[in-house]
Amino acid sequence: MAAPSVNVSVEAAIEHQIQEVRYDGEEVYVTPLSMSENLSKLAHKIDFYKDESEEKGKPTSEGEKETDEEKVLAPFQPSLWPWDSVRNKLKSAYTEISVLYDILNIVKEKHYMVTDPVSQDSPELKAPLQMLAKKKSLMAAAQILATGAERLKKVQLDMASNTQDNFLMELLKLRKNWRLKKVHNTILGELSYKSAGSRFWQGGTFEVLKTSDLLAEGEINPRKSSLDVIIPSELEGVAYIQVEVKSVPDLMDLTSATLKMPAGLGAVSVDAYWQQKLEVAQNVLFCKELFAQLAREAVQVKGNTPHMVVGNQILTNVFPGIQLSIVLCHYTGKEKKVNLSPHKLEHNHVLEHSLHQLLREVHDRNLNYSPPHPVNAMLGMSKRRRLAGPKAMCRLELMEMVENESLLEQILKQTKHAVLRIRSMHVIDQLSINIQDPQICAHWSCLNNSLESSVRISITSYGYETIRTPLVLIIGIDTIQVVMKDGRVCTLSFEDSELRDLLQWQICQHHAHSIQHLAKLQGWQVLSGIVSSGHGDMETYGTTSNVMLASPKGNVVLAFHSNPVSGNRLSVKKMDPTIETHTSPAVTATKWASLCGEFQEINLQLLEGRNLAGKIDMLMARLSSS
Repeated sequence: MAAPSVNVSVEAAIEHQIQEVRYDGEEVYVTPLSMSENLSKLAHKIDFYKDESEEKGKPTSEGEKETDEEKVLAPFQPSLWPWDSVRNKLKSAYTEISVLYDILNIVKEKHYMVTDPVSQDSPELKAPLQMLAKKKSLMAAAQILATGAERLKKVQLDMASNTQDNFLMELLKLRKNWRLKKVHNTILGELSYKSAGSRFWQGGTFEVLKTSDLLAEGEINPRKSSLDVIIPSELEGVAYIQVEVKSVPDLMDLTSATLKMPAGLGAVSVDAYWQQKLEVAQNVLFCKELFAQLAREAVQVKGNTPHMVVGNQILTNVFPGIQLSIVLCHYTGKEKKVNLSPHKLEHNHVLEHSLHQLLREVHDRNLNYSPPHPVNAMLGMSKRRRLAGPKAMCRLELMEMVENESLLEQILKQTKHAVLRIRSMHVIDQLSINIQDPQICAHWSCLNNSLESSVRISITSYGYETIRTPLVLIIGIDTIQVVMKDGRVCTLSFEDSELRDLLQWQICQHHAHSIQHLAKLQGWQVLSGIVSSGHGDMETYGTTSNVMLASPKGNVVLAFHSNPVSGNRLSVKKMDPTIETHTSPAVTATKWASLCGEFQEINLQLLEGRNLAGKIDMLMARLSSS
């Protein structure tokens, strides 16, 4: 193992020693030792306490004595090469290093042997020495903690005493969020949206002061901040805009939206943080600007219904009997008594978002003009107006481009859509509750916008869900488009009675389609099926749906009539197919001759079945078997 390239294998003998031979000739072998056990066994045979250096000089036999004598008698022969001794010493050192390297590999990698640990007697530990060592360690840890605590106290005292640095840091935070400027020795800020494109006359200038300048001598500063702001008196307090839609006779709330509902009315406390003061004051300015813009448009815009502006309130009519009111509420804390209205149950979040979005769109439009293309064109002119000359647009098209919707008109449109959507929802819910047969299921779409929404209505009968009458309602601003099952589109007005009549008429058609489907399953023949029949007595609204069926044998004829007002009627007529009743050459079969004559009406309430489809299904099965 002198060189690392030589592989040495330490293995036990392959043959197993025989321990016992039994009477039947079976041999019992001794279990062979593993490599580690074999190496330990060989290591135990070595006497490490014996010094072999003493025996090296003692001859063991006569031959060795003679050789020693010859070596002693031989004269000393010097080496022929002067570096021979150095080479021999280097070679022996290299051999020892190689052996040491092999031993380290064996012990570290544990591929060749496993060394058993040598048990040593644990030293005796004395209790006084252990206590002194632990005491010394605890004193060192306590010294480190005490030094850190003193440093923290020193930093806190420095921060409390140095108010100038705190004021500068607070001023830096204030400058990140608000516009500031220095006029002589005064720092002024701006709350308005003029930098964003606002043209409101009222400004929002506030003053920045040190908290230490406001205190008298010897007074302790109770505030956490070293900076304070002074808000203008017209922007003090809390303001919000309340939009309510009510029915005029009974003043019942249909929907509402609040631009900013405060947690508590009144002015902001004096000890409030400067960020809270500025946010509340800017909200007051925003509400005032929005209400001023809406009031200006209510006076200027001429609509079908006049708009009234009374104080801080704008009144207008959305639909006949539906009133929209926009109120600016501003509480400064000086009012004697404030009656806070309860929170509305139906809060229109879309309208609330529009109140923020519409005014910001006006700011953006005032600030950002489309660049002229080409450069000699008028600034702010749109691309469509620039192409009006080459495309030879007429005066009507030019007038349409000039007209822009105001904020009030857009809010009115969104309010109309919200009212129409609530009306449609109430009509569908009432019909679903009042009419048990068939079932009406409405699925409102979640992907809507502020001016249009859709709902999918499915009309089914319990137990016969495969027979389905689908409808799609597209609710707009003041109209409702209804997409029928066959693809026809019907446009309704904002009156809820029209939608109710249409749904009841679709229910009658669903009954007629259900009976025709059952007739095909049971082998009955559909003689006639008219969805909108014009004969019979004139009803208040809607038309009658008629279905006439003939049994497989042709001896029974069923006549079904369904009307939204008069209800469902079922009549039956029995005839003898053996009697010839052909009175006209146009009649080619006996079943066609049974269309006229006397029918007997059946009481649908006495028939067995959970719903109309089940009752007629049982009746057709009974008549087919008779």
